[in-house]
Amino acid sequence: MQEHLASFPRPLPIQPPTKKLKTKKPAAKNAPRFDLSSELQRVTGVDLTRIDGIDVMVAQTLLREVGLDMSRWRTESHFASWLGLCPDNRIRGDKVLSRGTRRVVNRAAATGCPHPNAKPQLPRCQSRRLRTKLGAPKAITAMAHRLARLVYRMLKYGQTYLDKGTEYYAERFRQQQIQLLRKRAAKLGLQVAEIHA
Repeated sequence: MQEHLASFPRPLPIQPPTKKLKTKKPAAKNAPRFDLSSELQRVTGVDLTRIDGIDVMVAQTLLREVGLDMSRWRTESHFASWLGLCPDNRIRGDKVLSRGTRRVVNRAAATGCPHPNAKPQLPRCQSRRLRTKLGAPKAITAMAHRLARLVYRMLKYGQTYLDKGTEYYAERFRQQQIQLLRKRAAKLGLQVAEIHA
């Protein structure tokens, strides 16, 4: 396998990560005996394992099934649909008979992330909010859809993933809630004032 990966040409140089990488879990029994992460990074030009929820084996499975040519899908929405992460509502007349995601038969969706049954790791605070708002199954599908979009962008455009951190998403959510309160107060003829401690 190492010889096969070494036969691929070297793409653009890889930029060093700007953030400190998280500690990795201990290697599994079926883990490769060579540095698979650096080989995948060399072949693709990006480090998919920087995304929370995607480890080396999941990245390898994804690349094995999807390949390096992302031109098969015109947009990231087409890619997410191919993975079965988009709604597939059965409608007859104007009546919705059933709702849910489309069943797909590909190993990229069946093994690893992005997959509706995978545990979402991408910003945990966003995952928690979605879980309380939509319920666990829909939140898992929504986070898997987001992971699929990130993978598509990284592989097609060579973008590097920079995790903004939980604090960024928590602060953004706080600002959204403040704006919502101001709108509601304005409708009632009131005004909201922030108290700085």
